[in-house]
Amino acid sequence: MSVSRRGFLGLAGGLGAALALPGCAALVREVQTGELLRSTAKLPRPFSVPLPIPPVATRSRRTSDIDFYDITARETEAEILPGVRTRILGYDGIFPGPTIVSRRGRRTVVRHANELTVPMVVHLHGGHTPPESDGFPVDLVFPRGYESPESGHDGRIARGSRQYSYPMRQRAATLWYHDHRMDFTGPQVYRGLAGFHLVHDDEEDALPLPKGDHDVPLMICDRAFDEDGTFLYPSLDPALRTRRGVANAYMEGVLGDVVLVNGAPWPEMEVTATRYRFRILNASNARRYRLALTPKPGSGSPFVQVGSDGGLLAAPHELGTVPIAPAERFDVVIDFSAYPVGSTVTLTNELGDAEGTTQVMRFRVTRKEKDDSRVPAKLSEFEVLRPEQAKVERRFRFGRDDLSQHQMWTINGRLFDPARMDARPRLGQVERWRFVTDLHHPVHLHLDSFQVQRDADNDNGWKDTVDVRPGEVVDVLVRFTDYAGAYVFHCHNLEHEDMAMMAAFETVA
Repeated sequence: MSVSRRGFLGLAGGLGAALALPGCAALVREVQTGELLRSTAKLPRPFSVPLPIPPVATRSRRTSDIDFYDITARETEAEILPGVRTRILGYDGIFPGPTIVSRRGRRTVVRHANELTVPMVVHLHGGHTPPESDGFPVDLVFPRGYESPESGHDGRIARGSRQYSYPMRQRAATLWYHDHRMDFTGPQVYRGLAGFHLVHDDEEDALPLPKGDHDVPLMICDRAFDEDGTFLYPSLDPALRTRRGVANAYMEGVLGDVVLVNGAPWPEMEVTATRYRFRILNASNARRYRLALTPKPGSGSPFVQVGSDGGLLAAPHELGTVPIAPAERFDVVIDFSAYPVGSTVTLTNELGDAEGTTQVMRFRVTRKEKDDSRVPAKLSEFEVLRPEQAKVERRFRFGRDDLSQHQMWTINGRLFDPARMDARPRLGQVERWRFVTDLHHPVHLHLDSFQVQRDADNDNGWKDTVDVRPGEVVDVLVRFTDYAGAYVFHCHNLEHEDMAMMAAFETVA
């Protein structure tokens, strides 16, 4: 079920009454906030292509304590649908982009060059990063020779390339990098500007979790395709130069009817009858998933969660399904020894709203293999924040408001202004941030992870994105550390973000 433009106001207006009725809260919480965009291309049969694994980025050079990378964003063609060429925007010309692998405590420096025809900004999502390297939405990197009225924050405009410096003073975790250009994040990520960034450390290495070829990143996203293979996306300005936003029917979010995993439609992966660790990322613009295994294993839980957005959990958490909103990450272990050799196991989506979105990918169990991995009862130790530690409480309402005779996505009734700071948290101080919503809004906070004060299967451990459900109030506890400067928080439904559902804050010493 999706929320259409016509149904939005009725749902939002009647939400309080609906939630008061027995059984209605669960119904309201299952909707997709978005409109389905249907492909006109001839689509392949599911499970007919192998799962690709994004290549690991090669260092351009290194010193005793720094790893350097050079990545170039450019427009090129890729074969996503078999036999058809699709024009993409890709880091190093591929989608997903190359996976950057970092080590905790070793600085990673990435020079991102722009050979596109439009500006870009790169954000390391989940990165504990100084403000000048965080990817503030107006810290634009222009292509050489590009002329535009767009202006940057504090004059931080770059031409041709920008160097991003990541100290990596953070735990091992599954991060990702993506475009963050103000007003145009949605279409530029949709066309391919996204990639993994994995952080490792000694604590994680010491655990007997699956490693090597049994540690697999899965970037899941939905797309729609025109008959010539072009990505279908309802931009008001297909050239992505001046006019932001999408056609009115898609203001709630763009939902595609093809599920891609690592850039391939409904792929198949051959696995051995052993444990695998999957680093699952929802890189969709607006779609939420509830992932399940079909058939379920004969014994044990289908998924054992070992990590979240901000790294390892304290202890493993058994899940029957994986509820994952845009930008969230789940590190899970699946034990394929629970299935006979020759079995096929389908990763399905219980929130699918079209035939192509109820299936994600398939695993084929091909043979037995020695398996020395296991999931220990203890994974990590970290501080658990307590509500009484909070020195400041802040409230942010995510909703839709009439402004200047137009309906816009807002925070506290205001549109994003990069020059306006809506909060000034003090470094080192615990704060309680309260998020209030009308519909589903996956709220992402830059700079530091937080702990969610809600008992739900998608809230475990340290988070940087929380899926706030319709008509819900969610508290998170956060302590900003290390870096003073300007950052943002926003809805990670990218159509909402592009239409001003974002706010800036400044951390102060």
